[in-house]
Amino acid sequence: MKVRQLLAVGAAFALLISGSIAHAGTTFDAVKKKGFVQCGVNTGLPGFSSPDDKGNWTGLDVDFCRAVAATVFGDASKVKFTPLNAKERFTALQSGEVDILSRNTTWILTRDTSLGLNFVGTIYYDGQGFLVSKKLEVKSALELDGATVCIQAGTTTELNLADYFREKGMKYTPITFDNSDQTAQGFETGRCDVLTSDQSQLYALRIKLKDPSAAVVLPEVISKEPLGPSVRQGDSEWFNVVKWTLFGLINAEEAGISSTNIDVLKKNANPALARLLGMEGNMGELLGVPNDWVYKMVKQVGNYGEIFERNVGQGSPLKIARGLNSLWTTGGIQYAPPIR
Repeated sequence: MKVRQLLAVGAAFALLISGSIAHAGTTFDAVKKKGFVQCGVNTGLPGFSSPDDKGNWTGLDVDFCRAVAATVFGDASKVKFTPLNAKERFTALQSGEVDILSRNTTWILTRDTSLGLNFVGTIYYDGQGFLVSKKLEVKSALELDGATVCIQAGTTTELNLADYFREKGMKYTPITFDNSDQTAQGFETGRCDVLTSDQSQLYALRIKLKDPSAAVVLPEVISKEPLGPSVRQGDSEWFNVVKWTLFGLINAEEAGISSTNIDVLKKNANPALARLLGMEGNMGELLGVPNDWVYKMVKQVGNYGEIFERNVGQGSPLKIARGLNSLWTTGGIQYAPPIR
């Protein structure tokens, strides 16, 4: 039996015995002691977490983990990645196999309350959509009555799909797969008429097709999918560090601080910037990290906007518009509590 399978069995047994997931309690101390952050990511989703031929990981979720490493250690390279499919991701976090789950995961009440997880915030505001072949000449999801639909198992996608078709009085035949690559392959080989998932994932899967131009994402968005990293419940110190790393990335963009101008701004910082960059106050000390944590993570990884654009935005093959993920100051809903 594989190690991860053994961990899953052990975690399930613990749940039966205790009725609840054991509190983490010492995650932050353990991370500092071992000298790196263990981060659970997708097995391979372009734009979010994907390894190249040499095993180097890139993506929005990957860069967030690097930002956490920069916050804690001052070194964005002090992170290791564990690829996880949808079914095993929660067990891996619960069992302690990973310190953070940063794997395009939707923040919902049942996960927050019954799985022993704490979501640290929303790194990507998404919604479920539909990918269809242009040959079908379908312009709307309302034309999908009787369709066969490829779905990834163990996700919120299944329930959203059932709710939508029931509400519209339509029927469908689901075909489930264990991971996103299998889902895309099923769609490409004609096992289903439609592939449904978060819209960001549809764009990522479309570029994997032999002919990406042969498929189109329909306009309907049928759900709210706030995607965010999560940690185990029971360790408020670690929760705060990971949470404020995300808030720091967003605040840095809002303040106009980027990896390319941060050194210039640091030399002529006003009081607000000086506090954000750790030259005044004790914001880092309150978190248990160096006071210049924002400086180090932005210098090495970039602010939220930089991370977004190079991985999923206009600087990437996906070319997804910022949309809701724009800052609140520019028409979006990305917003972070102030660092003060």
